[in-house]
Amino acid sequence: MEIKVLGPGCKKCAATYEAVKEAVSEAGIEADIEKVEGMLDIASYGVMGTPAVVVDNEVKLVGKVPSKQDILDMLS
Repeated sequence: MEIKVLGPGCKKCAATYEAVKEAVSEAGIEADIEKVEGMLDIASYGVMGTPAVVVDNEVKLVGKVPSKQDILDMLS
């Protein structure tokens, strides 16, 4: 599984990245987690707001910091 957290480096984006890492670890899910900060890279996903979470090239969340349950729901 490939997970990307899109965001230019703001506090909400950093919080989202940490929440994703924590939820994946606690759930025992094997995934590559990448932080994408370049605006052109973010825009290539059609995302206009951040933070955003992309799972296997599908945008799953835009514009808010997800809860652990939100993340687990995205990954199932």
